[in-house]
Amino acid sequence: MPTDTSSLYEIRDERFRQLIVGNAELEELYSGCRWAEGPVWFSDLNCLLWSDIPNQRIMRWVPEGGVSVFRQPSNFANGHTRDRQGRLVSCEHGTRRVTRTEVDGSITILADSYRGRRLNSPNDVIVRSDGSVWFTDPTYGILSDYEGYKSEPEQQTRNVYRLDPSTGEIEIMVDDFGQPNGLAFSPDETKLYVADSSSSHDIARPRHIRVFDVIDDKRLTGGKEFCALDNGLPDGFRLDVAGNLWTSAGDGVHCFSPDGTLLGKIKIPQTVANLTFGGPRKNRLFITATKSLYSIYVAAAGAQYP
Repeated sequence: MPTDTSSLYEIRDERFRQLIVGNAELEELYSGCRWAEGPVWFSDLNCLLWSDIPNQRIMRWVPEGGVSVFRQPSNFANGHTRDRQGRLVSCEHGTRRVTRTEVDGSITILADSYRGRRLNSPNDVIVRSDGSVWFTDPTYGILSDYEGYKSEPEQQTRNVYRLDPSTGEIEIMVDDFGQPNGLAFSPDETKLYVADSSSSHDIARPRHIRVFDVIDDKRLTGGKEFCALDNGLPDGFRLDVAGNLWTSAGDGVHCFSPDGTLLGKIKIPQTVANLTFGGPRKNRLFITATKSLYSIYVAAAGAQYP
């Protein structure tokens, strides 16, 4: 369903004009979710997977082939990514774990506890080029029975974790977030960006994205505010090959330059939860927004693997 482009873009900085396709249309590819999240593109299979969390479904969209259910029940799966072997890695609210789907369809549990206590509800996940798995663990999936199972948190803090690819051990990287959410590395993997969306339940709390320096591949320093949103809160986000950060927001997708300047917005009719780059040239932005999956072509290519 095309959208009038006259009200599609909000230019805040002239550099944004070089990142968008002025005559591109916003397409609604599917509508019928309760809360759409976690899009991940499979270039080798030419398809997109995403989560419909409350409906306990992982959905699949194929160009020219439409939408089907990839997995149900999904254990209230939220964020997804792919590892360096092309396997699906998922965060599950219902089981409070991070899993990997093997080539034969079997499920391997990567992480479900830390120091003998269950994780809160893993939310979003990325895999670095060294094979390490980094994920956030807020409490959204245990706050009610809508996106998981209501329960008390067993971890004292809401953490960002790193799973070592050789030992399988997980370690806390950051423990001072209100509610850590989306995360992504810079194209050269020297910086890690992490969203804090704790204003979702307390308007006095942050709604910003922080940036950390990655030291020796496995340590973080810094953690200053990279950007704050002027509408809604940051959830999932991705970076393009030039280091611009494209994030979900209350009124659409906000694009920030590497120095944290808001370049502009793509206005979306529904609250955006997450996004990813895909398509053969990784220049098609797929956007999960409340009940719908949208897409739009941009003049930037996503920095993502594989």
